[in-house]
Amino acid sequence: MPMNISEVSEFRLLGFSEVSHLHPLLFVVLFSLYILTLMANIVIALIINSDNTLHTPMYFFLTQLSYLDICYLSVIVPKILENLIVGTIGISKIGCAMQMFFFFFFGVAECFLLAAMSFDRYVAICYPLHYTIIMNSRVCKNLTAGTYICGTAVGLVHTIVTFSLPFCGLVINHFFCEIQLLLELLCGNTSLSEIQVIVVAVFAIVGPFLLIIYSYICIISTILKMSSTESQRKAFYTCSSHLLVVTLFYGTASSTYLLPKSSYSASVKLLSLCYTVVTPLLNPIIYSLRNEEVKGALRKRWRNIKI
Repeated sequence: MPMNISEVSEFRLLGFSEVSHLHPLLFVVLFSLYILTLMANIVIALIINSDNTLHTPMYFFLTQLSYLDICYLSVIVPKILENLIVGTIGISKIGCAMQMFFFFFFGVAECFLLAAMSFDRYVAICYPLHYTIIMNSRVCKNLTAGTYICGTAVGLVHTIVTFSLPFCGLVINHFFCEIQLLLELLCGNTSLSEIQVIVVAVFAIVGPFLLIIYSYICIISTILKMSSTESQRKAFYTCSSHLLVVTLFYGTASSTYLLPKSSYSASVKLLSLCYTVVTPLLNPIIYSLRNEEVKGALRKRWRNIKI
């Protein structure tokens, strides 16, 4: 017998019920990754903010990326850890809506921030003489504000569309309120809601990705025209960290959502962990290990602490 919307005040998150025997191990691993990720991103943000030599557009965007990764991670991981301790857990309808909103808010904001970072690299390599004029502080702040506005808009659309309709089920076979699974719990014909979700997803994910692709086509074209091999190497090197981050973020997320949705197996959930947990940890590591300026600032800060 279908449930009335008034009867669905709480959802049940199954989490990793398929591999309950691995819960203790998963808890230790995820808790360790969570702490490491928080520490790594906080350190990167503090180092950049405290070192005047790093007060440039590229590092301004990197600081914003660290903030987003901390928030994005904190929306998901606490519920996963709770699930691993007690098994299947409940989440209120309001709590589920808030989790969905913030998941999309921070996730979409990161998509657009990565596009802004690619634009920064495009200007730096294709228009080096005009870089400081084009990428002034006002432009950087406006681009960052735009990323948060887009994240807010997408989060609101998804949340309002999904939770304005009645639910006929309450069991979510995942570790967070994933929109595709929530749509399956809606009563009646959900085709219109699914179309709205797809349209928003194209704007929020494909749009920034196409901007990144276009930026790098222009960047590569400019680099190949450089006469000096050393100049080409340096130009490629300055883009390599951003390219790795983009590949990790889009690669893991898209591979998850391109898989068949007939059943959410443990393997799909583990893959989801890559873009919700692992990627935010790797971002600061990639930028710090592959960037001499960041490593220099870290060494200077470490020497000051020892003294």
